[in-house]
Amino acid sequence: MPVKASIVVPTYNERENIRILIPMIHRALRDTGVDYEIIVVDDNSPDGTAEEAVHLSSAYPVKVVKRSGKLGLSSAIYEGVRHATGDIVVVMDADLQHPPEYIPALLRRIDGCDLVVASRYAPGGRVEGFPLVRRIVSKGSILLAHLVVPGTRRARDAVSGFFAAKREVVARWRMVEPRGYKVLVEILGELHDIRVCEEPIVFRSREKGSSKLTVRVMLSYIRTLFKLNPVSFTLYVLLILLLIAALVLLA
Repeated sequence: MPVKASIVVPTYNERENIRILIPMIHRALRDTGVDYEIIVVDDNSPDGTAEEAVHLSSAYPVKVVKRSGKLGLSSAIYEGVRHATGDIVVVMDADLQHPPEYIPALLRRIDGCDLVVASRYAPGGRVEGFPLVRRIVSKGSILLAHLVVPGTRRARDAVSGFFAAKREVVARWRMVEPRGYKVLVEILGELHDIRVCEEPIVFRSREKGSSKLTVRVMLSYIRTLFKLNPVSFTLYVLLILLLIAALVLLA
């Protein structure tokens, strides 16, 4: 187990979830002997998420970084890493889809790895409560990443938003898409010399609040893949267009 872990939690309108999540993180870690801090990076949520996190800081080791606006998930995580003091950085969402009880397992695995992905698709992992469309989008996003960015092939769940990494690893991460939403894809695409492991998790559907998956998020993901490998991305797009043209002509 590491000496200290920094749990980075980017938030936007997650007040109801953050008041549940922070005590859950505490319960997951209190008997492990791990010193930890929770860094909540809030993009000026109008629902009072930052204020709720500040309130919880009186009982738990919480730091709150409040930003001026909705500046994007990647930059929020980047900001959280800048404030981290732990040996290991754990990144997770605030929506309770990433179960905190898996954090100790991620920390145990890090001894033999540089980065541990909490994976829905590793043997033993699974998704519960997701509609078919969301499953297709998830699998399609991973397939696209594997095709365009070779480094992402080291993880079955390359688009996971839940992972642990040694601090020196995330310190090397060069933010590709400031308003991006898939930091793990960026890290895997940029850092080719790190040891990557996967820890299976059960991923559940969101209970409170609304999903952050929008057209804007999907377009941002496409921009990220293009920036990581513009030549490969362009070739695959051209291939898809040629196949569509062929199908139209043969119809």
